[in-house]
Amino acid sequence: MRTSCRPSKTTSATSLVLSSKIRKNNVKVLDLAAALQKAYRLLSLRPHSEKELEKKLRGKGFPAAVIKEALEKLHDLKYLNDASFANSWARNLAVNKLQGNRKIIAGLREKGVQGRLIDDAVASARRELPEEEAIGILIKKKAAKKKRTAPDVKEKHRIFQSLMGRGFPPGLILNKLGEREEDIDG
Repeated sequence: MRTSCRPSKTTSATSLVLSSKIRKNNVKVLDLAAALQKAYRLLSLRPHSEKELEKKLRGKGFPAAVIKEALEKLHDLKYLNDASFANSWARNLAVNKLQGNRKIIAGLREKGVQGRLIDDAVASARRELPEEEAIGILIKKKAAKKKRTAPDVKEKHRIFQSLMGRGFPPGLILNKLGEREEDIDG
């Protein structure tokens, strides 16, 4: 009498289920490694907020569970910190690029930073360079280009529009333009 070398149907079904679970776990580990690799590369280029990094990883097709796990790991390793990101981003826009608070706030919101962190970051940047000083610097630069003693109405309007585009409040711009005129006249 011959015995069959074939596994029974129940044995093969069980091994398929186990094999499937092992493959899913391996895929998840590989996905996590790939997501972390992508996140490390993005963070090496420049700092990112958590929401911004999550959006980019989602755009690359990583599953939500893998993204969540990757972000937790990045937090644990201190590679991801929204407060630090917001402070450096706000400082760069305020001090280096001479942007107004409105532009800074809009940029941080777009990056997914939450309200309290935005307020703290803008306040910190403005302790270093207040909006009034930034407006004064920009007006001096624009006046130096024209080499005139006093800007005419058309020139004032152009400067006003330029500063509004940088996110400065209109009242502050008008005050600084008035001061500039008084400095030239007086």
